[in-house]
Amino acid sequence: MRRTVQNTRRFRLSDSFVEPYVDAKVPWGPLGYITFKRTYARRLNETEPGATGTEEWHQTCRRVIEGMFDIQKAHVIRLGLEWNDQKAQRTAKDAYDRLFNLKWTPPGRGLWMMGTKFVEERTGAALFNCAFRSTMDIDRKGGYIFAWIMDALMVGVGVGFDTKGAGTLTIQEPQFTNDTLVIDDSREGWVNSVHTLLDGFLFGTSVPNFDYSALRPEGAIIYGFGGTSSGAGPLIELHDNLKELFSPKIGELITSVDIVDIENLIGRCVVSGNVRRSAALALGEHDDYRYLEMKNDQEKLYHHRWGSNNSYAAEVGMEYGWHANQTQENGEPGTIWLENARAYGRFKDPINYDDAEVVGFNPCVEQSLHNAEMCCLVETFPAKHDDYEDYLRTLKCAYLYGKTVTLVNTHWPETNAKMLKNRRIGLSQSGIIQAFKKHGRRNMLEWSDKAYSHVRKLDTEYSNWLCVPHSIKVTSIKPSGTVSLLNGSTPGIHFPEDEYYIRRIRFSKTSSMLEDLKEAGYNIEDDAYSPNTSVVEFPVKEEHFTKGKKDVSMWEQLEIAAQYQHYWADNAVSVTITFNENEANHIKSALEMYETRLKAVSFLKLSENGYKQAPYEAITKEKYEEMSGKVTPIQRIETETAGTGTKYCDGDQCEI
Repeated sequence: MRRTVQNTRRFRLSDSFVEPYVDAKVPWGPLGYITFKRTYARRLNETEPGATGTEEWHQTCRRVIEGMFDIQKAHVIRLGLEWNDQKAQRTAKDAYDRLFNLKWTPPGRGLWMMGTKFVEERTGAALFNCAFRSTMDIDRKGGYIFAWIMDALMVGVGVGFDTKGAGTLTIQEPQFTNDTLVIDDSREGWVNSVHTLLDGFLFGTSVPNFDYSALRPEGAIIYGFGGTSSGAGPLIELHDNLKELFSPKIGELITSVDIVDIENLIGRCVVSGNVRRSAALALGEHDDYRYLEMKNDQEKLYHHRWGSNNSYAAEVGMEYGWHANQTQENGEPGTIWLENARAYGRFKDPINYDDAEVVGFNPCVEQSLHNAEMCCLVETFPAKHDDYEDYLRTLKCAYLYGKTVTLVNTHWPETNAKMLKNRRIGLSQSGIIQAFKKHGRRNMLEWSDKAYSHVRKLDTEYSNWLCVPHSIKVTSIKPSGTVSLLNGSTPGIHFPEDEYYIRRIRFSKTSSMLEDLKEAGYNIEDDAYSPNTSVVEFPVKEEHFTKGKKDVSMWEQLEIAAQYQHYWADNAVSVTITFNENEANHIKSALEMYETRLKAVSFLKLSENGYKQAPYEAITKEKYEEMSGKVTPIQRIETETAGTGTKYCDGDQCEI
């Protein structure tokens, strides 16, 4: 008879199990340890009163795994189901070991927030990577839609949104009153003030005088979620910017450009308060040329319109000439085929329309989503495995993390309803180009095909045990970013920048790590986009290098993406196709040829990306040797400054 334990004790790994990992060597990539301490190491006094310093990797792994299985245990006991503690301990120990050795990782959101009091006491939304919000009902919900988006961004969720609400309501003169609203010193206080102001312009309702005196000063520590306060300045600026946006438009219909500007201004505010640039995707109509050309305004681009990646909803069989020409010049817009996302899981499988309610995508475009739906991504690294059976064990750990996150509730009832129904996760592969070299491309496609069936079997088994619906979709290819730096993997499905390149990483100007990095000889610049952020340049030599972006054709990249959309991803493959000048006039043909084999795609000119301080910049061997000769690698960092947490979707293109 199977032994079960029915109690309410929290799930814990034993000290004796964790102890050998304290001094064990972590297989960090070249920037792994710095990235970890900058991003994911929380203050130890959050869990150990009186403790000093921040987490080391073995402690982060413990927090994550214990938090993950604690959620499972609470769910099972709440429903009166069987909980086998011995079995759970075996699975948890395997998950811990594989996470410690960087064979899989939760998303950056999970590394930062899993196992924290914030998730337990405030909202589970902080565990999710991304979401989508349609503006189709803006005539009824008004400012609430943008308040939802702002709330999600401030919790660390990347948000896609559309322009469906354009032309559905008239901008009105608010009823400014002499009443005073003291803005509460909380995320909710900021969001509610913006909601109130927007409703004034969208519905003509009353708007009081805002009192900012209760907001904590700049530099104050934000416990729970992490980071430091920006003070009231960014919120005051947002209120002023929204007034400047709307005041000349009284009596006019709201436009798609207005909708995007509202979100971008909100994103600018969130960035100021949370260190990193916001991740957002704007999805407009393919024939809305004012929207498609809005980033041509350089002044507004550098003020706030950098706050979203802009794409259009394409139709299979449409004429792509204008869009291809625009993409050649600016790297935008991206192309999204919603009809493919609604009709298909993997393209290998028959049309089923199981996901017919899809209305958009997350900012990095690997997750198709319903309105107000959120998603959780999990990363696996097949190149870090020696054989397929070993990889399957890792997939189980990663799958369990993703499924577990769907068990938590957010503070939005409508989102919870979508999660209860869909249980969508995005089990991803990263370092795919490295896996091709180690295992062979054909073998990796075979692995992917068989592994997808394995994940589906796991989902049937665990969904039945947990008494929840099967996940509507389970796999994707995320672009990766910060997480892939931990073990030195190439990001997602993309080729490395080059054999030698500069990797730029953003730090809060309040981070004590900046002084360590300066003393070590790294070049540090002010962020061109965010006044509260510094950019540090790291010279990198790509290990196990075969080909870089300049060595691979646009067509090879497209084919690899299509193959993974066929064999692995039932959500989508996030891919940015880099092209050289000789290939630019082929983009139209590429869209025509792959419109029935992909769900989304974006293009970026290889020679230039159009943005300052891009995450990657190829350099010569001589430049690498010059830069690396000036720095002293950092082996250990002792700091009281907690990480900032990876916010949003955690992809390089999302950062732009």
